[in-house]
Amino acid sequence: MTRTALVTGGTRGIGAAIGRALKASGYRVAASYHGNDTAATKFKMESGIPIYKWDVGSFDACTEGVREVVADFGPIDVLVNNAGITKDSTFHKMTPEQWSAVVNTNLGSLFNMTRQVIEGMRIRKFGRIINISSINGQKGQFGQVNYSAAKAGDIGFTKALALENAKGGITVNAICPGYINTEMVQAVPKDVLEKSILPLIPVGRLGEPEEIARAVLFLAAEEAGFITGSTLSINGGQYMA
Repeated sequence: MTRTALVTGGTRGIGAAIGRALKASGYRVAASYHGNDTAATKFKMESGIPIYKWDVGSFDACTEGVREVVADFGPIDVLVNNAGITKDSTFHKMTPEQWSAVVNTNLGSLFNMTRQVIEGMRIRKFGRIINISSINGQKGQFGQVNYSAAKAGDIGFTKALALENAKGGITVNAICPGYINTEMVQAVPKDVLEKSILPLIPVGRLGEPEEIARAVLFLAAEEAGFITGSTLSINGGQYMA
């Protein structure tokens, strides 16, 4: 049986690698995005994966977006909640907009997206929900109270939803990447990367998006049905929870 997977934030970085890996493994894949039309179009042309544009921070937009994907592909079997943003600031200088935007996109989107697919998964007695959290949701990070709070919330969301759906053939798991070689990390000044980041990673290098994608493939598989409510840390040993 060919399963259908939807990856949010799926046209760049980790999301793009996840979509490509799922497609290569035989899944029907759709990717959603919100901001960068140029990058999304390039991803579609290179990967052959259909793209859909909506704001995962809006429940109504998610309703319409998922409806369109289902019309094109059929019911969604695998949902990868990968979309996320940062608006960094020390807390005493953080604005309400910085707080709300990050929490709504990085945590609220899990409700907005998962609510669209969970009932169908329960009816069909199968589903895989994989939430991309972060090492900073596990350990915290200076200047990222909003981001760390949202990503920690992703882990709590994962555990509670896993309990509610464990008997229905639906697994819910979280992945917490560390520093991954994406555009965001590549934008960090080289001296900062070499002096302040890499020394904290015991394996001595950044992770690659494809390494996160392989973990998603593992959790999405039919054979992974006994793994639910788990948090998988992929951070090169930087933080061991």
